[in-house]
Amino acid sequence: MWFKDATEAVSYFDVDPVYLKHEHQKKAADLRHLQIALGRRFRSLKIWFVMRALGIEHIQKHLRIMEQRAKEFSEIISKDDKFEITVPQHLGLVCFRLKASNEVNEKLTAAINEDRRIHLVPSTAHGAFFLRLAVCNSETTSEDIHFAYNVIKEISQKFV
Repeated sequence: MWFKDATEAVSYFDVDPVYLKHEHQKKAADLRHLQIALGRRFRSLKIWFVMRALGIEHIQKHLRIMEQRAKEFSEIISKDDKFEITVPQHLGLVCFRLKASNEVNEKLTAAINEDRRIHLVPSTAHGAFFLRLAVCNSETTSEDIHFAYNVIKEISQKFV
């Protein structure tokens, strides 16, 4: 569709969770608000293609490896008194935060991502800002998990 002024259409299709925010948001038009790519039907089509191409057994193996690595990271974070797990680890996702204010956790997220050795995606729930480590690759090793933890711990020392 072509719009002379897309402001109204964007207000209907606006998808703006914390994990999709970026520093260039106000500088240019963000066309993702005008497409169907984040819609349920489109996502299900992408899943269908993946299942057809890879097969169920391959996907199951991939998910088990990711969950194993995420569980390993969750256990490491749980043993560190500076951090807390905000929700139980699920599949490849670990949600955690520094035992500090939301502002400190926001600064920590920015510092980690500016460092560029690893990338964490933040989120908020019930007024709490937290970091999310997502294991998305079945080739992620135990060394990668320890590397990520060491980077987080190193950078977090500036904020505690």
